[in-house]
Amino acid sequence: MNTSDFDPRLHQQMGELLAEVRNLRDAFRQSEIKSDNSRSQMHGRLDLLVDRVAKVEGTVSAVQEDISEMRPVTDDVRRWKLMGLGALGIVGVGGTALGVSLAGVFDQVMKYLHR
Repeated sequence: MNTSDFDPRLHQQMGELLAEVRNLRDAFRQSEIKSDNSRSQMHGRLDLLVDRVAKVEGTVSAVQEDISEMRPVTDDVRRWKLMGLGALGIVGVGGTALGVSLAGVFDQVMKYLHR
């Protein structure tokens, strides 16, 4: 072996290159591990979201059924309210007419008695 065949700088540079390749390989492996963990967490969150959406859909369908059952009752109550307001109006007008009539009769009786 010749002294020109053995160059310490060449061996040093090759050692540095090998160390950098190992560092890159380790960094890539760590990046893959982080990505796998992140994807796993994302899939877990999506599963939870799917479960929550399914529960909301079930609740909404139950509420819609309740609303469809309540609608006839609400319509009846509105009708009764309108009928009650109409009857109250009629009683009010009748009461006013009766009061005016009684006041007129009372006035006539008072005039008759003072003569």
